[in-house]
Amino acid sequence: MLAKRIIPCLDIRDGQTVKGIHFEGLRQVGDPVELGAKYAAQGADELVYLDISASEEGRRTFTELVTRIAARIDIPFTVGGGISSVEDAGRLLDAGADKVTVNSAAVRNPSLIDAIAAKYGSQFVVAAIDARQVDGRWVVTTHGGKRPTDRELFTWARETVERGAGEILFTSMDHDGTKNGYPCETFARLAELPVPIIASGGAGTVDHIAEVLTRGRADAALAASIFHYDEIPIPVLKRALNQRGITIRL
Repeated sequence: MLAKRIIPCLDIRDGQTVKGIHFEGLRQVGDPVELGAKYAAQGADELVYLDISASEEGRRTFTELVTRIAARIDIPFTVGGGISSVEDAGRLLDAGADKVTVNSAAVRNPSLIDAIAAKYGSQFVVAAIDARQVDGRWVVTTHGGKRPTDRELFTWARETVERGAGEILFTSMDHDGTKNGYPCETFARLAELPVPIIASGGAGTVDHIAEVLTRGRADAALAASIFHYDEIPIPVLKRALNQRGITIRL
């Protein structure tokens, strides 16, 4: 059995790591290179850096940051935020990122996934999907969960895979930042797709992560607050998961 992965997520605004709830009330939590190096040393399997800067200047700062991260960190890292063209993806991959995530731009223009996968390979493309429940239906959202679309989660997830996404990073916007646990039934259904599923949105305890990796059948658990504020250090989390019989790299 493949080892399950633990992935700290760092939201970046203008070169600094920030954290909020539902992407609001953001506050700085540390230098992204130093935090990434700390998590790598603690045993993180991968890192995800998401650029939430709105300006072009912020995007340039992020590209420079990716170069610094690649020079310092020796575990795989994925970057995303504002990638709307093959050129955007190429710039970040050339700067040293191992994978890129596409989100809002892919919802607007699904052929973006095909184009990046065709040029760089599916293993470099992660489809990041944000959704929230509306009347019992998972509605795909864009712009940090603020804008609902006419797309349904499972249909869109399947389409991203058919277009060439090699992995799916699903965030439940209803659970993001709440530390109340993941919607495991939803992840278990997504796990029927033939690509790895990264669970995001809701990690607050070891139990939450253990549950989404077992009952939720996720291949990886992504979290931010519990790592940024040392609520559950990565070594402690990994030992606890291992003690529960979950295959994990120690």
